[in-house]
Amino acid sequence: MGFKLQALCFSIFSCFFHKLCSAMDTISANQSIRDPGTLVSKGQKFKLGFFTPVNSTYRYVGIMYNIPVMTVIWVANRENPLNDANGTLLISGDGNLVILNGQKQMLWSSNVSNSIPNLSTQLLDTGNLVLQDNSNGNIVWESFLHASDSFVENMKLFTDLTTNKKNFLTSWRSPSDPAPGRFTSTIEPLEIPQYFVWLDNSPYWRSGPWDGQVFIGIPMMKSFHRAGLELVNDNQGYASMKFKYFNSSTLYIELNASGALQQMFRDDKTGDWTLTWSSISSECDVYAKCGPFGSCNAQDRPICSCLPGFEPKNDREWSGGNWTTGCLRRAPVLECGKNSSVGEVRKEDVFLRLETVKVPDRLSWLPSLEPECRSKCLDNCSCLAYSYHDGIGCMQWTESLIDVQKFSSGGTDLYIRLADSEIGNIKKKDRKAIIAAAVLVPVLIIVPLCTYFLWKYRAGRKQSAIRGAEKDPLNRNVYGVKLEELPFLEFETLSKATDSFDLHNKIGQGGFGPVYKGMLANGQEIAVKRLARSSNQGVVELMNEVEVISKLQHRNLVRLLGCCVEREENILVYEYMPNGSLDGYLFDSHGKGFLDWRQRVIIIEGICRGLLYLHRDSRLRIIHRDLKTSNILLDEELNSKISDFGMARIFGGKEDQANTTRVVGTYGYMAPEYALHGRFSEKSDVFSFGVLLLEIVSGRRNASFQYDEQTPSLIGYAWKLWNEGKIVELMDPLVHDLPTEKEIARYANVGLLCVEEIAKDRPSISTILSMLSNEISELPRPRQPAFTLNQRSPEIEKTPIKYSLNDISSTIIEGR
Repeated sequence: MGFKLQALCFSIFSCFFHKLCSAMDTISANQSIRDPGTLVSKGQKFKLGFFTPVNSTYRYVGIMYNIPVMTVIWVANRENPLNDANGTLLISGDGNLVILNGQKQMLWSSNVSNSIPNLSTQLLDTGNLVLQDNSNGNIVWESFLHASDSFVENMKLFTDLTTNKKNFLTSWRSPSDPAPGRFTSTIEPLEIPQYFVWLDNSPYWRSGPWDGQVFIGIPMMKSFHRAGLELVNDNQGYASMKFKYFNSSTLYIELNASGALQQMFRDDKTGDWTLTWSSISSECDVYAKCGPFGSCNAQDRPICSCLPGFEPKNDREWSGGNWTTGCLRRAPVLECGKNSSVGEVRKEDVFLRLETVKVPDRLSWLPSLEPECRSKCLDNCSCLAYSYHDGIGCMQWTESLIDVQKFSSGGTDLYIRLADSEIGNIKKKDRKAIIAAAVLVPVLIIVPLCTYFLWKYRAGRKQSAIRGAEKDPLNRNVYGVKLEELPFLEFETLSKATDSFDLHNKIGQGGFGPVYKGMLANGQEIAVKRLARSSNQGVVELMNEVEVISKLQHRNLVRLLGCCVEREENILVYEYMPNGSLDGYLFDSHGKGFLDWRQRVIIIEGICRGLLYLHRDSRLRIIHRDLKTSNILLDEELNSKISDFGMARIFGGKEDQANTTRVVGTYGYMAPEYALHGRFSEKSDVFSFGVLLLEIVSGRRNASFQYDEQTPSLIGYAWKLWNEGKIVELMDPLVHDLPTEKEIARYANVGLLCVEEIAKDRPSISTILSMLSNEISELPRPRQPAFTLNQRSPEIEKTPIKYSLNDISSTIIEGR
């Protein structure tokens, strides 16, 4: 009898508990949720509760997937976080859903005007949080109409120009701060709708036109379409889109803090999130990367070229890798609308087809069939190009052709208008290429024979050098360079470690050649730098780097593990840096990561200590000569390490300055006395460090200002803010753990002292460390820096400049 009574009690309790659990997706007017309480949707797919982002102490109320890995899709109090764990979510007396802090102050409200007495809040299994009237079920407010940074199935993003209402995504300020960031994304109800990502109200990425099934500017859109993307455009100023995924697995799209739309897929079996698509997969995906009438191809080097019939607007800027100025038509006037002179026959303009491209922005749509599309463009003197695509029809362009991108597949055909004479020029170039090929064929037969015999000769010398080194491992000599106990690694070992130098293992490309990630048989991860045969750098730079870095050991210098000089190969092997280079964190458009202020301070200090070792503390005195963000690597804990010593110089004991006519390094980081006169010293490295320091503080490249007439460089911008008393504006707006104004001013002051015009006025690295650590409390006021280079020395002006394959470093070729 007792057992039956226990069973009955358990049954009653279970029924009560089940009802209690089933009600956990809803709160009524007399209920609340206190931190750390949650609402869980009926199907257990989503939950609403309090959370703290990574590297933060603040509390927020958000909707997230109900899985172990915290994946937030919506945040209520984005701009007003809770400072403690005493927050409450409830329905207030005025009928709004509100968040209160421990002092009962309201931090967030649904902000709807209603006097409905009987309300409840429910978290639906779609992830939509709704405030509804219990008497009739009407929804008076819903989170789906106030999107954060995530686009989930059944949510609708829209733009209504007639009512001036929008529902759009806004990025987080940083991965640690859900406050609205600088990036937004909207569906634009143009003649043919397109989806845009905006950076501070300027286009940052564009989807290309919608053809009824896919956006034709996204080559991988077919995988998107399987997710059931639906787009509505009423041609009266309203457009919307949503998607429905017909699979048990989870999919959502996020606009991240770096401005990339990312499609995330979660496998139900493994529980892992996988990035299946990103809007920014290369530099070419950034809007208008190559300027007006330029075309971007991620597979080319350089990535930008002018459209056929056009030439760079500014040759010097274009050759220097600055393409945003774009191109101009080579034949300035087309034949359209011109009358023929007596006895003169004028040829009409022609169209050149470009295949598999992302069509330009700012298109006009015409209700025409394909044959009429061409003729209507030809008849319109303002028409610069046309395209015909199934599902869209006829598109024409009368403004500058902007944001053109060449795809390996996908896209559509674009027909650009050219003068008939330009077609002849293009054909001449093609004929020249054919002639050149005919001339090269016999050369290509003779040259390999000569190369073979030269190889045999050099291989014999190299093997002798290696055998000699193996006999005397503590006094190795290769190509006349002594190596200090540096291991030689076999080519087969490195080939196996990198899967035969598979492209999937390629992690970088510099002037020296490609860099691959590898793993040795003992499990050690390595970075393998392989000299490319087409490289402007060669054995001299390789052996210079070996000679310098093999003698140096410091925690803030990348460690050289060995080298290989077999089979005509020249390879250096380094410790692997899992977080890549500093520029990837500061400037990369699709963001490898994010650096808060404390991390930036640690990185700056690490660079300082590495330079102090090079300049003062090692048994040698080394001038790096190419210090820049891409040569600062970050380990797994984001500690900074200086790399790339191919251009470094060793100083003798009493030397403190040297001259060269072979100026190497990177414009923008070069000290004026070095760029203009070839003089380098510790103080030229200090100048480069000063530029680095200002870039780390601001999150902006020095070169990003070069088209600004008021401030031609980051240095000039910082100097302007300093003089106006607005130096706090230099700080990267994406940093969430903002330093004090005093700290910003100190770091900017030190940076400006490092880039002063006269080398002797710049502080030494040891002094810089003392300044940054407040050991020197009173800092001198900086003088006007060297932020403009209006002239070069006559010697250097006559010397041709050769750029490295990475389009960054440059070398003036002359004997030392």
